[in-house]
Amino acid sequence: MAKNLPRLNGAIRALEQGKPAFTTFTAPEIGATQAINAAPYDALVFEMEHGAYDVTAMRHCMQYMLDRRQILEGGSLAPATAPFVRIPPNGGEMNQWTAKQVLDLGVYGVIWPHVSTVDEARNAVAACRYPRPPEAPLFDPAGQRGDGPRTAAGYWGIDQQTYYKRADVWPLNPDGEILVVIMCEEKRAIKNLPKMLEEVQGIGVVLIGEGDLSQDLGYPRQYDHPTVASAIDDILTICKEHDVVCGHPHVDAGNVDELLERGFRWLMAQPTMSFAGLERGLAASGRT
Repeated sequence: MAKNLPRLNGAIRALEQGKPAFTTFTAPEIGATQAINAAPYDALVFEMEHGAYDVTAMRHCMQYMLDRRQILEGGSLAPATAPFVRIPPNGGEMNQWTAKQVLDLGVYGVIWPHVSTVDEARNAVAACRYPRPPEAPLFDPAGQRGDGPRTAAGYWGIDQQTYYKRADVWPLNPDGEILVVIMCEEKRAIKNLPKMLEEVQGIGVVLIGEGDLSQDLGYPRQYDHPTVASAIDDILTICKEHDVVCGHPHVDAGNVDELLERGFRWLMAQPTMSFAGLERGLAASGRT
């Protein structure tokens, strides 16, 4: 960590401390953003895979996440709840420009849907990194992000040179503030996941896409079906074997204790649930 500069990404902060990261999601709507930002979440994911890709609305919402009291008391401009984005393109589209646009606004993480091969995983990480010389430390995966840091550096509250040093992927770079989350939601993704995690450094979280996975397995949204449950267990096991955080997308007061016990460390709750419903999970993680 850079001297005198605190950890800016709340989700990474929790994971570094050995705690789970509690997250939720919303469309880029100001009222919902304000309400969720007041709750004890580590990250808020702006959902733009299935909704409109509206970076202007998202930018407005991000400004409402900045709490003047928190800035004054904490000495950091970083919002207590880190803004993330789930982008629209599937991994197979090998897209990079959407990640570049949201990173340039100042988000702290990108969630990539349907990442199912080594090449797709490498593309996801590369899109979130700036280029550097081949002889530089931590060169691979080679960065492909275009250079346009002014808005993001301002949002983070740091100068551009400091931003360059911190705008890298964690945990590959221990000082990095950007979290790359890939979604595992196909049978072939499970088959390829060990190679993805072995060959591509910089993947911060593997988030299980239960809905699409259950579709691919032939049991749509039948999450308790043995075939679906077994596939989810396989993903979790692979992540544990490679010491990579595994995420669960459907967390509520009824299953949070079980998911924590099983080893899920990225816990994503429905935004419409009572915030009090997370109390047991927060207590179990030592955050209350």
